Amino acid sequence: MNKILAMVRKELIDAARDKRSVMAGLYYAIGTPLIMCGLFMVLIGQLTSPDDLKITITNPDNAPDLVRFLSNKGITQGNIKAANVKDSTAKASTENGADTQDLKAIEMIISTDYAAQMNQGKGAEITIIADNSDEKLQNSIRRLERQLQAYSTEMGSLRLIARGIDPRVMQPLKVNIHDQATTDSKGGMILGIAIFTMIYSVFISGMNLAIDTSAGERERNSLALLLSHPLTTRQLVLSKIIAVSLFALLGLVLILLVSKIAYTFVPWQELGFSVNITSEFMALMLVVGIPVALMAACLQLFVSFMAKSFKEAQSYLTIVLFVPLALSMAASYNIAPDMLQWLPVSGQQQALMDFIKGKDLPMLQLLVSTLSTLAIAVLLALGMERSLKSEKVIFGL
Repeated sequence: MNKILAMVRKELIDAARDKRSVMAGLYYAIGTPLIMCGLFMVLIGQLTSPDDLKITITNPDNAPDLVRFLSNKGITQGNIKAANVKDSTAKASTENGADTQDLKAIEMIISTDYAAQMNQGKGAEITIIADNSDEKLQNSIRRLERQLQAYSTEMGSLRLIARGIDPRVMQPLKVNIHDQATTDSKGGMILGIAIFTMIYSVFISGMNLAIDTSAGERERNSLALLLSHPLTTRQLVLSKIIAVSLFALLGLVLILLVSKIAYTFVPWQELGFSVNITSEFMALMLVVGIPVALMAACLQLFVSFMAKSFKEAQSYLTIVLFVPLALSMAASYNIAPDMLQWLPVSGQQQALMDFIKGKDLPMLQLLVSTLSTLAIAVLLALGMERSLKSEKVIFGL
């Protein structure tokens, strides 16, 4: 044990000397919560107080009530284009300091017989011209369509009332929805994404050290020198696993602390739920993160030892880490079969999501996924121990 501790201390000292490499692994843990909170604040601001939507309206005088209704909903006339009045349109655009090209490419054409059709109780024609393949316009198009549908429903009800018919006869079903979700459980959907970033930080934080202490040491010819000392291969492997795992857990601790502080500044209450990173959740996350960190360290070291060079190890790990990334994403967005609840990474993540939503912690699911995680770590460690007895691996032949 003294030899293993001495080797761990040596690995940590070597890592601390290369501060840039260390911080590169920890930048993810520090920066990800801050970026996510910034994005959530922007998103909440747009959802709670959306910007006015500027569209081009052709023949607005034919439907002043509709134009007024849309204006009250934040959809205003960016450019009034009446038939046969092109010059006045260009002049109005110039006076407003904006050209028609600066407006959103959405045009709503009100038919010339709109007023007559409405007076006769018939369907008045509205035409929307827009490029639905433009992703930037899709939300605006849907917004305009929803408001036009709302206006159509309102006009339909008024027509029925004018004819002495209760509009409720057009609604044979009255659906009452009782939402049993609490503010915390609703916030759990957002925290599902946060949990994904926390688990992935375990893989990112120790990756640089894993590559440096394996493929890097072999390129510097220090790996063979270490094995020439009175040190068994198992002791060497265990010391490297412990050192990389400590860095992985350091990244997890950092992302938990930064998230706990940063998420309090996001106005979640404006969406009707709350997001709280409690001390209980942080403690459970650390307990769950320990076996994940061990597996991540073993996986990264095993792949790095199999690579011929430092750069090759980086390339391989970029591909290999897609597997836990895919498992975590599948658990976050609930797009995978139930079998994933028993697998490493995805099983732990689903258990954490149930806990944060206020549900009972699925102990059997958590136990099985944790044991499978540790089993994979042990197998990879034994594989490393066996490979380091080969001269081809030690000298990169």
